[in-house]
Amino acid sequence: MHPAFSVVFLTTLIGVGQGLFLAVFTGQSYSAVELLPTEDSVMFYGTGAMIALGFLVAGLIASVFHLGRPERAWRAATRWRTSWLSREVIALPAVMGLVFIYAIMHYFGWDTVIFTSSTGARLQATLVVGTLGAVATFALFLCTGMIYAAVKFLQEWATPLTVINYLLLGTMSGFTLAVAFASYTAPDLVGFFAVWTTIITVAAFITRMASLIRNNNIKYKSSMQTALGIRHSQIQQKSMGFMGGSVNTRDFFHHKTLMFMKNIKWIFILLVFPIPLFFMWMGINSGNSNVMLTAFIIQYIGLLAERWFFFAQANHPQNLYYQTVG
Repeated sequence: MHPAFSVVFLTTLIGVGQGLFLAVFTGQSYSAVELLPTEDSVMFYGTGAMIALGFLVAGLIASVFHLGRPERAWRAATRWRTSWLSREVIALPAVMGLVFIYAIMHYFGWDTVIFTSSTGARLQATLVVGTLGAVATFALFLCTGMIYAAVKFLQEWATPLTVINYLLLGTMSGFTLAVAFASYTAPDLVGFFAVWTTIITVAAFITRMASLIRNNNIKYKSSMQTALGIRHSQIQQKSMGFMGGSVNTRDFFHHKTLMFMKNIKWIFILLVFPIPLFFMWMGINSGNSNVMLTAFIIQYIGLLAERWFFFAQANHPQNLYYQTVG
């Protein structure tokens, strides 16, 4: 497939926003049961949620550039019964709304303690909203991943690993940013987020490598015979029927060399997984917040390459026919 950069930025930006919100909410959840120190409600929880909301809004803006008629975007939500894209269109604003409410409640101190257990654990109003936001966030990950996993004829995408990778890669990027954010606003939480970031990154590395190995060994169901509708055992195509390109040749193939594809694969593997972990722990050991932030920036650049590769690797069956101009 030919990757659209608007979708590349959409999926990576909202992934960061979702992951960062989950990180902030996880930190508050641990502090509510007194496993972590309670941080400044406005500075850490409120600002952290607002930063997450900023990434979600940026992703939404990026998606507009993928629309031929942006004024009709609302119609995308009308097929929610059968379309994962429609469900994503509904889930994204829901997540944004809940993250905004969560942030505002922290900023204005609207955080009533609903219940306190005998052990001191507290159920706060923001935790209720945060729980709803977390559920909506996981639903959004599911919808985004299923948009591609549900396309059965693109065999590189049609696997549960697609959904798992969207979930883990997005969560990983958010937790990596949370490490840098905590180093500026809540130093006591840096170690907590760093451990979770490492665990999630290792899990994401395993599942992403599993998908690469799977895709490298796919036995394709389509052939030249099925593409042309001719069952003869020996077919050699000389022309696809016209002398120039078309939407079929532009939108369904990346037009890059095998060497380019191989290089971009190794580039994203290095930039997404080992290098950010190295910079993150180096920043923690040296106490340098800027190095931790650099880890996130490197990882996000790697995620752009990873998402481009994800789209480009999908081999549309129509390319079996539209492969020779003539």
